[in-house]
Amino acid sequence: MRFSIPEGFEVLAFTALGFQFLRRFLDTPTRLPAWEPYLKRVWLIAVVLYGVGALLGIDTFATGWYWLAVSVLVAYLLLQIKDYPPARTILLALAPILIATTVEELVEDFSPAFHKSNDDYFQSASAFASMWLIAFLVIANRQKKALVKREQEREHEAEQRRIIEARKAELEELVAERTALITHQKEELEQALAELKATQSQLIQSEKMASLGELTAGIAHEIQNPLNFVNNFSEVSIELLDELAQEQAKPARDPDLEAELLTDLKQNLEKISHHGGRASSIVRGMLQHSRASSGQREPTDLNALADEYLRLAYHGLRAKDKTFNAKLNTDFDVSLGQVSLVPQDMGRVLLNLFTNAFYAVQQRQKQSPPDYQPTVSVQTSCESGQVRIVVSDNGTGIPNEVKEKVFQPFFTTKPTGQGTGLGLSLAYDIVTKGHNGSLAVESTEGQGTTFIIQLPA
Repeated sequence: MRFSIPEGFEVLAFTALGFQFLRRFLDTPTRLPAWEPYLKRVWLIAVVLYGVGALLGIDTFATGWYWLAVSVLVAYLLLQIKDYPPARTILLALAPILIATTVEELVEDFSPAFHKSNDDYFQSASAFASMWLIAFLVIANRQKKALVKREQEREHEAEQRRIIEARKAELEELVAERTALITHQKEELEQALAELKATQSQLIQSEKMASLGELTAGIAHEIQNPLNFVNNFSEVSIELLDELAQEQAKPARDPDLEAELLTDLKQNLEKISHHGGRASSIVRGMLQHSRASSGQREPTDLNALADEYLRLAYHGLRAKDKTFNAKLNTDFDVSLGQVSLVPQDMGRVLLNLFTNAFYAVQQRQKQSPPDYQPTVSVQTSCESGQVRIVVSDNGTGIPNEVKEKVFQPFFTTKPTGQGTGLGLSLAYDIVTKGHNGSLAVESTEGQGTTFIIQLPA
């Protein structure tokens, strides 16, 4: 038996290649999974048929029946995925060439003479079908690209939506956590505020008692002087009384001596009364300072008030440090007269300013050469309907970055245990809110500080 290549080989190869193209182009593994096992075997079927034809020497594959079967199969597959636009386009693309080829094969098999005489028409039909096929394949390819692009856009949008939803859920969870945290912090702050308000009055009272402690040492020193005078003059008066009693007991009394003794006794009693009054004044000032302010203004000798608290503050510091000495300068306006104010409140302000001034010069003295002279000054005056009190020192001064904070509550530059940070804050409130005045500070670091109080005259 002679081996020959069947004439229908090109048809077999064309259909096999066509099926592979359709599989890839139409994505049949995804769109026609049930047909995929059979479509995969197109090459195997083509090889088997080709081998059978070659061995038997029969030309089976060039017949119109084969093309008809192929046309029906392709049309059926395309109809299965007709919802896919490129599939419909390919169906339109293949229809002319399948019909033309099938008709030509059938005519050639059953009427060779007719086919031969009209071969030009069949060639033209095949050429037109081929151009039709190419044109619609291009269209189908563009459709597929457009669909792929839209699918990618949809996937991208879906991915973006998933990201947005995930981010939204994350943000909602974060907001819920933050809300819970803020709510918890709010509750803690409200509790802390309640505790702060509850302790505020205690702190203010503690500051008052702290200033009272500063005052006590000075009072102890100041009150000791009049008490010493009272004791000394009392002892001398007792001696004078003894001398007077002895003189009166003599048979020959000396009237001049008795008169002199009585005069001396009267002078001693006057001095006892004077110094007793001084002691009473100091005690009364201490009591006014320690008790709660009534808020009632009364005419007050501001010069005497400033002088008294200046010396009390000075002796209060000396009671703690016996080696400390300072120069006290006073420049009081004698024409100032009585000023309407709350004496115990203004006393607290002056005591705080004087105490801070003495503390500043004491600190500078520790760092300065021996020729440094600590000096604290107080000046009063009346200008343009305003009472002016100036307290200055040549101490350490206040840095610029600290100067703006000195009147803030709880702010202090003193070491822990030596200041609460409420003294200047309370002083500022007393002057500005309690007396409708002003309290300002001027300072140069390393040179000194000046506090200026202005009150309505």
